[in-house]
Amino acid sequence: MTFFIIFQKESLLQKLITMKKIFFILFVSAIAFSVSAQTKKTPATKKTAVKKAKGVGDFEMKQYFMVFLKSGPNRTQDSVTVAKIQEGHLAHLTKMYNEGKTDLAGPFMDKGDIRGICVYNVATIEEVKKLTELDPAVISGRLIVEIHPWYAAKGSVLK
Repeated sequence: MTFFIIFQKESLLQKLITMKKIFFILFVSAIAFSVSAQTKKTPATKKTAVKKAKGVGDFEMKQYFMVFLKSGPNRTQDSVTVAKIQEGHLAHLTKMYNEGKTDLAGPFMDKGDIRGICVYNVATIEEVKKLTELDPAVISGRLIVEIHPWYAAKGSVLK
C-alpha cells in the first residue's frame, strides 16, 4: 500500500512538473511572439526611404504667404486715433482668420521695426496684396507690409 501511495505522489508530482514546463514554454512563446509583432517593420519603398533619410516625412507641402507687418511712415496719430486704428486692425485680422484666409497672426514682443506677422493661406500673392490693403493699420500708414511666399507642410501647427 505504501508503494502505491508513493507511486501516486510521484506521478502527480511529475504531472505538475510537466504542466509547469508546458505553461512556461507557452508563456515564453507568447512573449516572443508579442515582441516580434511589435517590432516587425514593413518594407519601405525607395521613395519613403529617401524622404525619411532626408528628414522630410510623409506629408504634402503647400505654399503660404508670410506677411511681415512693419512700422509704417505715419505713426504720429493721437492715442484715441491709434486705439480706433488698432481696433479696426484686430477686426480685420479676425475676419481674415474666420474666412480661412489666414492661419496664424500675432505681434512680436520686442518692439522692433517688424511689429508682427500673418500667414496667409490664399492662392496668389496678388490676393494677399489686396487683403492687406484692406487693413486699417495699413490704410492709415501705421503699418506697411512685406510679403514672402513661404513653403511649409500642409496643415502645419505650432506645438
